[in-house]
Amino acid sequence: MNERKYLKDKQRIVVKIGSSSLHHSTTGELNLTMLERLVRELCELRNQGKDVILVSSGAIAVGKRAVNINPTDDEIAVKQACAAIGQARLMMIYQKLFGEYNHITAQILMTKNTITNKLSRHNAYNTFTELLKLGVIPVINENDTVATDEIEDTFGDNDSLSAIVAALVGADLLILLSDIDGLYSDDPHRNKNAEFIDTVHVLDDELMQMGKNTTGSNIGTGGMRAKLHAAKIATTAGADMIIANGKDSSVIHKIMEGRNYGTLFTANKDENFHLSDYIKNM
Repeated sequence: MNERKYLKDKQRIVVKIGSSSLHHSTTGELNLTMLERLVRELCELRNQGKDVILVSSGAIAVGKRAVNINPTDDEIAVKQACAAIGQARLMMIYQKLFGEYNHITAQILMTKNTITNKLSRHNAYNTFTELLKLGVIPVINENDTVATDEIEDTFGDNDSLSAIVAALVGADLLILLSDIDGLYSDDPHRNKNAEFIDTVHVLDDELMQMGKNTTGSNIGTGGMRAKLHAAKIATTAGADMIIANGKDSSVIHKIMEGRNYGTLFTANKDENFHLSDYIKNM
């Protein structure tokens, strides 16, 4: 029996792509083939009548490459400047690619205050709602030019931000595309005996302790700890979440077909969950 068959009926889907999946590891340049495939997958979901939201990292790396700054330069002001450069360039590419498949995209840049402030949260919700009604595919990133939460790893390369967006818009599925196949009992990059975990029904303290801060790339800032925090937000808000390897974005339609890719975290909705309270404690 295929326990994931129900995933094909998910209607509102948030997909997060990390910096390490967007760039060639050897040169730091954008992987345009991967980007084109990602956009095609998302457009196909939209063609099926599903609501689609993309949370995309990569602006800082694109900006650094554009002005020939070392990828390992971690000065906050440099990163903010590079985010301003890279966000425009990245969005231009997304608009071109989505346009080739006759779909419209929109940019939304968020900060922690967007969620913790009641009025800002309400306005963001209204914007998302109207864009989805219009059939637009929003592309989300943190506004790194004015806020440093993600830069300082609060949002973990947009992992937590994607879960926050999923909770805000009432998504029923969040897909995190990463540089790892899913959740393991230990870091598989360092421990060859680490065991793959197929499904998580309850995120208890023991599982949360499996999270590592390490990432397999010098471009991305996320790690498994950030992904587990994202899973906590998403599942508590009522969405299923999957961590899967983003090296081949065709994994998206395979997941939606109910095929066994990545680690599935099943929804465990808490009616007392308040997103703004959770964010304040991050």
